[in-house]
Amino acid sequence: MHDIWNPWHGCVKCSEGCQHCYMYFLDRMRDRSGADIYRTKSGFQYPLLKKRGGGYKIQSGELIRVCMTSDFFLEEADEWRDDAWEIMRQRPDVKFFLLTKRPQRVLSCLPRDWGDGWENIMFNVTCENQRRAQERIPILLDLPFKHKGIMCAPFIGPVTIEPYLKSGQIQQVICGGENYDGARPCNFDWVKQLRAECVSHNVTFCFIETGTVFIKDGKRYHLPDKRIQSIMAHKSGMNYSGKPIHFHLTDRFGRPLTESELYQPHYGAACSTCGSRLICNGCSDCGKCSK
Repeated sequence: MHDIWNPWHGCVKCSEGCQHCYMYFLDRMRDRSGADIYRTKSGFQYPLLKKRGGGYKIQSGELIRVCMTSDFFLEEADEWRDDAWEIMRQRPDVKFFLLTKRPQRVLSCLPRDWGDGWENIMFNVTCENQRRAQERIPILLDLPFKHKGIMCAPFIGPVTIEPYLKSGQIQQVICGGENYDGARPCNFDWVKQLRAECVSHNVTFCFIETGTVFIKDGKRYHLPDKRIQSIMAHKSGMNYSGKPIHFHLTDRFGRPLTESELYQPHYGAACSTCGSRLICNGCSDCGKCSK
């Protein structure tokens, strides 16, 4: 996918949401171990790669999800993180989506010139259940980031975040069920409760997928096809566009970029029924949907 940057791969399981990690499952299918942690070779410089005719492959204004096969604040990646920060520093015109289950490590891992945060970074913590929400969100609220969000995925238990939404700091909440081996059920009642809390505070809410095992109105559904999961999430009507998130992006010299200079996503036919459309970069023209 064109919106993912994995500067390193592999992770150490640290909480309930890691029990049936999708990355471990996919690595196992390739006869590899998800516990093997390494800096990627060709992928590390991805945000700086240029097209043959000049210009970056990743356009100004795009949102790039970072470390989707690891954790950006993983201890084993400490030796590589400064290089990754430097790449993000060189692309103040691109939005970077950071997600972690280790918010307690973040403050000691920030660049020296961080100040109160960089405009192009969206920082998120994973809250797979109420225990982790109560553990991680208070840390999130105390950290110096200009843009903050919550990811309830894999959504394996009911989560209420009402007290934290009152802070006004949370700009976006994403949730989705679990997939692959041993997937635990996601209950639609949890999704509806979480959405209601977000709507009451005008915070964007995105239900991206049901997960393999989905419970709705007391019935249990088995949905192994991720495309179907996304379609069903979209059909649920749960997605909600709250208060707009404004990223004040600049070029490398600090000049503010105008709307006309930013990437404008386009969408294919399949995008109209995708649960992630609200928060994605649009169609990457990979051709997979037509197969």
